[in-house]
Amino acid sequence: MTEEHDDDRPTYGPSALATPANLVTVARILATPVFVLLIATNEPSWLTFAVGFAIGMSDFADGWLARRQGATRSGAFLDPLADKVLVLGGMSALVANEQFHWLPVAIIAVRELAISGYRSQAGRRGITVPATKAAKWKTFVQLWAIGFGVIPPIVKSAHWIATGTLWLAVLLTVQTGVAYLVGARKIARTQLDNDA
Repeated sequence: MTEEHDDDRPTYGPSALATPANLVTVARILATPVFVLLIATNEPSWLTFAVGFAIGMSDFADGWLARRQGATRSGAFLDPLADKVLVLGGMSALVANEQFHWLPVAIIAVRELAISGYRSQAGRRGITVPATKAAKWKTFVQLWAIGFGVIPPIVKSAHWIATGTLWLAVLLTVQTGVAYLVGARKIARTQLDNDA
């Protein structure tokens, strides 16, 4: 068995709050209203797409920082929350603009809000359930549905791409939601048993 070197130890412990990864995540949340406002007040444009793309890509930055400097419980909560704010804000604006139908967005919203509520409840009990790879792919598809909804050539000539991607996002959202609840219960039992 090899010894741990000081260089291998994470910079921040699980209970840390003011970490670079969390600062990027909070910046993503604060920047989201700008993107939503662009969708709501402007025609589809490459500028709107670029702003949304930049906000979405910041998710990779905070993930990289968290892996490099140490994952935290606050980050495990804030990162998915930032994704949900961006997804639900963008999709709601597209519904208001009549680009998206309300039904698929409502399904996604109910799932996302329910899981956020469950996460919050679990967090108060000291249970941490990080986002899975499948959930990250789900968010990736959700964001591209929004992206396709603001790209001018697609909106004008191939709106079915945005609509199809949105319904694919619905399927992934429901599937990962069910899988999340099943996995979260197993993790909760394990963590509570370890604490006992």
